[in-house]
Order: sequence, then C-alpha cells, then structure tokens
Amino acid sequence: MPTARFIVGGRVQGVCYRASAREQALALGVAGHAVNRRDGSVEVLAGGTAAALDALERWLRQGPPAARVDTLSREDLPEQDLHGFHTA
Repeated sequence: MPTARFIVGGRVQGVCYRASAREQALALGVAGHAVNRRDGSVEVLAGGTAAALDALERWLRQGPPAARVDTLSREDLPEQDLHGFHTA
C-alpha cells in the first residue's frame, strides 16, 4: 500500500488536529498514525491508495476549524503494511 509521511506545522497542537486527522483518515480508508512532535508540529504517517493519500493531504492542509496550518511537507515512503489509525 502506498505510504507517505506528512509534517504539519502551525497551530496544530491543542486544537483536536490529531483526532480530526484520525477521523478523516478512517473515513478515507487510510491506516497509520498522527503524533505530536517536540517542535510543535504534527507527524502523520499514512498508508492507503494514492487517491486516498491525496485526499488526506488536501484535508491536512486545512485541518479542523481551530487549527491554522502554516506548512505541510510530504515524503513518499516505501510501501508499508499499516493497520488501524492511532494517535499519540
């Protein structure tokens, strides 16, 4: 399954970004995780179809209503066998 790592910067911690990203990912059939990083950004590791990853990327650029996304980077990774979607 295609896999990508997204790093999202801005006001993305303390605004339900990870929980909302999980809901969006599950609705798209994407597996992986969303975790807070020490620098205040959020890392999203996601595996799914290419179309689902593109749709998730579009959502990540917006985020939930209380978030403000300033930066988003995407790194396509070798395929991984991910299951479920977890937040930490």
